[in-house]
Amino acid sequence: MILNLKQNIKSVMKNFLSEFPSLDELIKEMKGLSFPEYREANGHIHTPYSFSAFSALHTVFKMALEEKIAVLGINDFYVTDGYDAFHKGCVENRIFPLFNIEFIGLLKEEQKKGIRVNDPNNPGRIYFSGKGLDYPFQAGWLQRRQLKNVKKESQVQIKAIILKLNKLIEREKPSLKLSYDTIKKKYAHNLVRERHIAKALREIAITTSREAEEQLYFLENLYGGKKSKTGLSNPVALENEIRSNLLKSGGAAFVEEDESSFLDLKKIIRIIIKAGGIPCYPVLLDDPSGNCTEFETDPEKLYVWLKTVGIECIELIPGRNDIIILKNFVEFFHKKGFIITFGTEHNTPEMMPLTVKARCSEPLDESLKKIAWEGVCVIAAHQYLRADGRQGYVLPDGTHSIKQMRDLINLGQLVIEYFLNKYQHEEGNK
Repeated sequence: MILNLKQNIKSVMKNFLSEFPSLDELIKEMKGLSFPEYREANGHIHTPYSFSAFSALHTVFKMALEEKIAVLGINDFYVTDGYDAFHKGCVENRIFPLFNIEFIGLLKEEQKKGIRVNDPNNPGRIYFSGKGLDYPFQAGWLQRRQLKNVKKESQVQIKAIILKLNKLIEREKPSLKLSYDTIKKKYAHNLVRERHIAKALREIAITTSREAEEQLYFLENLYGGKKSKTGLSNPVALENEIRSNLLKSGGAAFVEEDESSFLDLKKIIRIIIKAGGIPCYPVLLDDPSGNCTEFETDPEKLYVWLKTVGIECIELIPGRNDIIILKNFVEFFHKKGFIITFGTEHNTPEMMPLTVKARCSEPLDESLKKIAWEGVCVIAAHQYLRADGRQGYVLPDGTHSIKQMRDLINLGQLVIEYFLNKYQHEEGNK
């Protein structure tokens, strides 16, 4: 049994791209075939290996097939633990996989000045992604140590939150208690996050009484007497309310992260490059009131800053943006030659479609879909070249031209279409 498991892991750890033909052979094999201008793609989803709306990966693939998603990008916080299962599931379901990762960093100068970057609530805090990492995941010794330390510090904070929360619970129900180990075992594959705690608290609230009124009363007492606006009927909304009232800044169980919980942006970028990826800035853009953070208000200033730190790739989660604001912003950066991708995140309890849409489920127009498809193709080409031992997309320590970008888009489309045709053909021969 153990031997079979090891053999299975070994087979999964082999990148499917390593079996692809050389560039010349690939062009020859795909010659004469016609491709659609774009396909549906989602370059940013979280999985159960961090926190996700999905309880299991097979749900992701089932939905992707139903929605005709051709390309999916895994994008978990701090971890690449899901890469093997994601790779295996994508290949089995003929969905092209992109291997990404996400970090939370800190810009200290912006923090001091009260400037919000791409976190609407915490000045200086910056979310940052790496796109198209090598699979299997590899990083340098120093980078692995830095990653290990920041993950460890994040769990120190989580344990402190649970401790504070248990003191609140004890006042109301001395017999109830949350356990870090239990939450990790029941809800998390690796790192425990705030949303796991909120889910666990919602579930133990149900055990306080058979009466819904008393269950809600228990939670409201933890809120310090503040009345619930969601009630018990909507678990997703209730978990968000628990997180907002208790676990975020100002909440009774909130614990401020130590600075060691955050990596410096330069270190984050080094980790991504060392792992073969493309540094990528996730854009928050407008809130429901049409406002942007101080950092993102002026696209020209944001562009200058990104170029200064060597970043030429951005991603957006259109579901939180107005379609007009989104389109104007994306077209601005597209003209600047940036790689641009879209995703849905799925890092909240709410289950939504994988098909990318703007706020209020507004469909994206063809122009936006083509731009996002080009970005996906560049990352696919990068992964293909890296799997063949080449440089891939030129990273911040080099340069790239518009022609080079166009070549990568064309190559990426060839790679994706070869993958889709190859596995469709193999499936048909079974």
